[in-house]
Amino acid sequence: MRLIFMGSPGFALPALDALAAAGHEILAVYCRAPKPAGRGGALRPTPVEVRARELGLTVETPRSLRDPEAQARFASYGAQVAVVAAYGLILPAPVLEAPEFGCLNIHPSLLPRWRGAAPLQRAVMAGDPVTGVCVMRMSEGLDEGPVLKRVETPLSPLETSGDLHDRLAKLGAGLMLEALADLEAGGAAEALPQPEEGVVYAAKILKEEARISWDRSPEAVLAHLHGLSPAPGAWTEISGERVKILRARLEDSPDPQAAPGISLDDRLLISCAAGSSKALRALVLQRPGKSPMAAEELLRGFPLSAGTALG
Repeated sequence: MRLIFMGSPGFALPALDALAAAGHEILAVYCRAPKPAGRGGALRPTPVEVRARELGLTVETPRSLRDPEAQARFASYGAQVAVVAAYGLILPAPVLEAPEFGCLNIHPSLLPRWRGAAPLQRAVMAGDPVTGVCVMRMSEGLDEGPVLKRVETPLSPLETSGDLHDRLAKLGAGLMLEALADLEAGGAAEALPQPEEGVVYAAKILKEEARISWDRSPEAVLAHLHGLSPAPGAWTEISGERVKILRARLEDSPDPQAAPGISLDDRLLISCAAGSSKALRALVLQRPGKSPMAAEELLRGFPLSAGTALG
């Protein structure tokens, strides 16, 4: 099909690669404009822009699609459909209506659950046992459009949002190819309106959410820190230093009555809510200014004795 691709971060890369490999005619790639990065403030293009240029594709980086000139340029490509994956800019009605078959979005949740800014992270933080991906036809409402395709996948308590990100990006790419094949075959694909029941919004992750509350159940603590891994990273204070815990697992607690946030041994087994039969074993951590490291590596230069209180 003759299409426009719209995406910016790494989540969108599998879809862009899949569309190119499948032989679709990608008329243009729209992505967020480069932003200053690093000490020198040099402009850094998004991962999608980098990949699009490697593929020799036309790249558009408007700062907004609200002005008539940008909308006219978008329409001038004459695309049959626009494929959207984590683009990052609002698509006004003239843009949504320009392609013959509209704008199809890869959304990493089982709509209508987790509409909004952080669906992937919120699913992990909530401890959802199942999640998935939808391909939806976009409307002006926030993730309210009808769904053309959906696929479910189990979500393990040991899975971080980073793990899930990679899985859902690949699933979404395959699902979009199926949706486009349906359009090519019949010129129409069944789009089911989202039910009014079960709507949950995935609010943007706030910095103040990142601090770990050890007085919660061990299951809730595990879901919280895995949902925020790798970024922004859930943190706790250890010996006065703010340390992120990026991966963990639950183990039997040797002292269910221990106060929350106590190291139960010298290998980072940490108590949660008092009375819990389980405790949290930190596996991967990150000190300020350092790369993530296994707990054993961190403890070699940052020893922690049993009974230490984390805050």
